[in-house]
Amino acid sequence: MSNLWQNYRAFWIAAGVIVIALMMSVIIVPESEQAVIIRTGKPIDVYNRYDPKAAYGQTDSGIHFRLPFIDQVQRIDKRLLSVDMQQQQVLSTDQDRLIVDAYARYRIIDPIRMVQSAGTTERVTQQLEPILSSVLRQELGKRTFQSLLTAERGRAMENIRDGLDREAREYGAQVVDVRIKRADLPEGALASAFTRMEAARQEEAKTITAQGQMDAQIIRADAEGRAAKIYATSFGQDPRFYDFYRAMQSYDFSFAKDQSGKTILISPDNAYLKHFKEP
Repeated sequence: MSNLWQNYRAFWIAAGVIVIALMMSVIIVPESEQAVIIRTGKPIDVYNRYDPKAAYGQTDSGIHFRLPFIDQVQRIDKRLLSVDMQQQQVLSTDQDRLIVDAYARYRIIDPIRMVQSAGTTERVTQQLEPILSSVLRQELGKRTFQSLLTAERGRAMENIRDGLDREAREYGAQVVDVRIKRADLPEGALASAFTRMEAARQEEAKTITAQGQMDAQIIRADAEGRAAKIYATSFGQDPRFYDFYRAMQSYDFSFAKDQSGKTILISPDNAYLKHFKEP
């Protein structure tokens, strides 16, 4: 055995070097990662680059090769990453101080730019956190506290996401979503805010009620005027019938059952009873 080693020492050493070099040249890239090849300090290639149109299992993941001892591999998460903003106080347009807690979701879509600008995904997260805080302050500072309780909140989130995404592109990242986990008033201010909102709603209700009453009066007066005009037009065509009709209404009111217990003394020759004498 020793003779075999002595006779083929150079061969075994060369074979060992080749095997080690081959093992060091092979890299395995899973579906959840992007591998950036860095040569002499510069990123030159990406394996399993993010592609929104590529289906799972049809990406560039798997076995790849690099130059051993020359190329370095930096692995970058291909999945969604998170930026959690610390609680911030934001002043709304109605001068309410809000306690806001938000987060953003992003992914790396340009690994080479990310390596050149930030180096690591942790560094990208650190850079995006103050930007998220600044963009959120600017957007929420244009709105009232009440608007954050309505559908307008969705539009505000879109504007914040777009603003953060423009900055994230400088780091090779894409912001997918931004959400507010909490947007409350500080302790002690919530009760006063509800009181102001209740007073505003009561004033609005009074205004609506007054407007409705005024509209009802206008409609009623218009209807009564049109009815009087119709009556005048119809009864004017036959004055004798109109006189008879009005007399019957008066008799109905004067001699109704609910008038029982009362005595009416009228001379038989009174003009009020003239229709009783008619055939």
